[in-house]
Amino acid sequence: MDQLSAMATFVRAVDAGSLSAAARSLPSSLTSVSRQIAALEQHFGTRLLLRTTRQLALTDEGRILYERAKAILGEMKEIEAALSRDRHQPSGRIRVASPSLMGRLVIAPLLAEFLRRYPALSVDLLLVDRAVDMVEEDIHLAIRVGRLPDSELVARKLADLRMIVCAAPAYLAERGVPETPGDLAHHDCLVFSDAPGSAEWRFADGSKTGRKIRISGRLWMNSLDALAAAAREGAGIVRVPSWQAEADFAAGHLVRLLTDYEPAPAPLHLMFQPSRLASPKVRAFVDYLVERWRSVDPFGPPPRAGQ
Repeated sequence: MDQLSAMATFVRAVDAGSLSAAARSLPSSLTSVSRQIAALEQHFGTRLLLRTTRQLALTDEGRILYERAKAILGEMKEIEAALSRDRHQPSGRIRVASPSLMGRLVIAPLLAEFLRRYPALSVDLLLVDRAVDMVEEDIHLAIRVGRLPDSELVARKLADLRMIVCAAPAYLAERGVPETPGDLAHHDCLVFSDAPGSAEWRFADGSKTGRKIRISGRLWMNSLDALAAAAREGAGIVRVPSWQAEADFAAGHLVRLLTDYEPAPAPLHLMFQPSRLASPKVRAFVDYLVERWRSVDPFGPPPRAGQ
């Protein structure tokens, strides 16, 4: 059995929804499609598909194989492209995952020039505030903020990001200015999260890891944009990336707080699988972002309070 060919047939059958549809799209005979899938099931010693008169259903084992096989087949295409005559002309589609706010305000504006530079490339920009599974979701590149866990992924550092605490002048005039992180217990805090409950903000205290302060916010949102808008209207104290608040500082809409307790900046990385390193389109995108960051850092430090 040609395992790679059989996996391609299996993936095609799942995507098409039936063995007959897969046979027509390959093209191949229904007998050949059935035989290859049966050979896969015999090889792995488990049922992969549940066949009905109308459709196919994946078993748990079948779903694992489908996700992995799809990733393997995608990597094979990358290898073929890297070894082809056109390896110096990146082409195809590249899938990039980014935190929502950063993707919308920072990454998206950079894509026009990238697409002009590489007319044979297309980009799918996925805006998600979670850590994606790059293999199962077929993501070529992912932008991640913070310390990275041990992983087989390759990381390319782009910048350092600083989280700051700020509030509107009207709120501070009414409720007072917090002098220490502990004072936040007496203030209305605006929290970025998908699940209301309790949260922790980290502040510097002279130690390596810093100090965590438990925050019980009155307003929770899963959008940093919306939180900043609420803060501008005096809803409370918010914690946002420094680059997001630059315009509000300049306009006097927000005031930066607790500057002596700001934690060390968090690294921003561009992540990709080692197997993608040979892909011309992945290299092109990585090199492009690094080039743009070196020329104009979109996360330049904001002015300190009072400046």
